[in-house]
Amino acid sequence: MRRRPDRGSAVVDFVLVTLVLVPVVLAVVQLALVLYVRNTLASAASEGARYGATLGHRPGDGALRAQDQIRGVLSHRYARGVSARSTRIDGAPAVEVTIRAKVPALGLAGPAVSFTVRGHAVQEQP
Repeated sequence: MRRRPDRGSAVVDFVLVTLVLVPVVLAVVQLALVLYVRNTLASAASEGARYGATLGHRPGDGALRAQDQIRGVLSHRYARGVSARSTRIDGAPAVEVTIRAKVPALGLAGPAVSFTVRGHAVQEQP
């Protein structure tokens, strides 16, 4: 029985492809995580601003609402950087909820990506 010269090359090919493919897959998963957190925070900021702008509520109520929504979906550490204030949009009184957060860029540790999201809503008038 003769031995073929390419015997065992499948293992080498598998290792070479895996060395390229695994980091690409992990990068896509990490990007998805960062975008998920950002979109969730943007949604919470918008909802908090809408709630704070309703009749009978204050901007601080909107910040609390945004924090509750963040805690319901993400870790409580993302709810620390929530603030709200009264502002004006095209001359109309409004509420702005701002959320500042840091998301780890490499897995669960490593350097963090910082971003700020804001939600705005025009206040209801009696």
